[in-house]
Amino acid sequence: MFTHCLKTIPLVLIVAFLLIPHTRAAESNILILGDSISAAYGVETQKGWVQLLQKQLSQDKKHYQVINASISGETTAGGLKRLPQLLEKYSPSIVVIELGGNDGLRGFPIAQFRSNLKQLIQLSQGANAKVLLAGMRIPPNYGKRYTQMFYDSYQLSAEQYSVSVIPFLLEGIATSPDLMQPDRIHPNTQAQALILQNVMPHLKELL
Repeated sequence: MFTHCLKTIPLVLIVAFLLIPHTRAAESNILILGDSISAAYGVETQKGWVQLLQKQLSQDKKHYQVINASISGETTAGGLKRLPQLLEKYSPSIVVIELGGNDGLRGFPIAQFRSNLKQLIQLSQGANAKVLLAGMRIPPNYGKRYTQMFYDSYQLSAEQYSVSVIPFLLEGIATSPDLMQPDRIHPNTQAQALILQNVMPHLKELL
């Protein structure tokens, strides 16, 4: 009976039906492993740069789900403890590592900071994820030598493991009082779209 029914349906309709996409393209996950900058500290969550990223990807019809695993006050050591479970749970295709600012502000040893960055990258690559490092700067009052070594750590790590790097996540923002909260450490709501602008050129290369 089923065969008989098929014979009564024009071949062109059968072919057209088979060509119609019946399922949406599978989504890939982008994991944001960050601190207060990505956790939208002092800003409405929906207006943070990570949420703006999700909106931008949706508008561009990019099938990615952004997972924000950022915690205010997080360090590279803290991120390193959490990352294995996050990789197992979400199987991200891209990991954005936005960590280090708190390491620098607390004066942690540069050698340990670089070792943590190395392990964060290696774990992500070991899970077949592409990596984007978000570079950060700390105030000059920590001393020229320390602040330069801290900043250079991102570029050195990126070169060593062939990953993409945003030179400075808050470029054009950190030195503008109008774009920073009163603590002069955290960007305000107005700055969130500008952070996204700093991220997108580097992230697009990995999409």
